[in-house]
Amino acid sequence: MAQCEMRAVPPFLLPGEAAAVQRDAERLLGSAELTRAAAMAPAAGWMFLAGRVSQRVFAGQLLSVPAADLTVAYSCPQCGTGPGLGHGRPGYSYRGAPAPLALSLSRAGGWTLLAAVVDASPGTRLGADIEEPARTGFDGFDEVALTPAERRTLRDVKAELLPAARARLWTRKEAWLKMAGDGLRTAPSTVDVRERPGLRDLDPAEAGLPPHFAAAVALSVRAQASGSGGSGSS
Repeated sequence: MAQCEMRAVPPFLLPGEAAAVQRDAERLLGSAELTRAAAMAPAAGWMFLAGRVSQRVFAGQLLSVPAADLTVAYSCPQCGTGPGLGHGRPGYSYRGAPAPLALSLSRAGGWTLLAAVVDASPGTRLGADIEEPARTGFDGFDEVALTPAERRTLRDVKAELLPAARARLWTRKEAWLKMAGDGLRTAPSTVDVRERPGLRDLDPAEAGLPPHFAAAVALSVRAQASGSGGSGSS
C-alpha cells in the first residue's frame, strides 16, 4: 500500500481548550466550515472545529506550506466541489491548484484520526475510520451493519470478544465506503469487507490511538499500484 501518513488527535482535556480552538478556527478555516460548526451544539461544534483545524495544520505540514494559505476544497457527489462546501471528501487547493494530497478524517470517543497520502496522483482515494468497540454492542447491530457471511464469522466468537470483532468489521466498512465515495448512502449490510484490495486494519499503536480502539484504512487500488510502498468524512 502507498505511504499513508497518520496522526491521532486526543480529546479536549481542559475547558479552556475550546476557546483556543475557536480562535484557531477563525484564523484558519473557511466560512462554510465555521457556519457548519455554528449550527451544531457547542460541544459537537468545538470537536468539529478541532478536527478541521488539525486536518488543515496536518495538510500544511505534509505539503510544507503555511496552513493559512490552503483553501478548503471539499467534494461531494451530490453538491460538487469548492470553497463553499463544508462537507464531503476532504481536500485543499494551494495558490489556485489542487493540493496533491488525499485525506480522510474519522472521530470516535473524542479522538480524531487524520490520514493522508502525499503526492497523490489524480483520482487517488483514501478512507480511514476508528471506533470504540463498546459502541457496537446495541441490539440489532449485526442485522443493520453486517452481511450474512460476516454474521456467520461471528458465531463462534466468545461473547467478551464480540464488541472488538464487530468494531473491526465496522471500521473496515466505513473506511471502504469513504474511499469509494459512497459513505452511508450505501447500506453497510450489503458490503462485505472481509477481503478487499487496498483495505487493512490499523494497529491502534501504529495510529497513535488508545489500545482498545478499532481502526482501518482503505486506499484505492489504482493509487496502491502507483505508490512507493510503506505503512498504512466528514
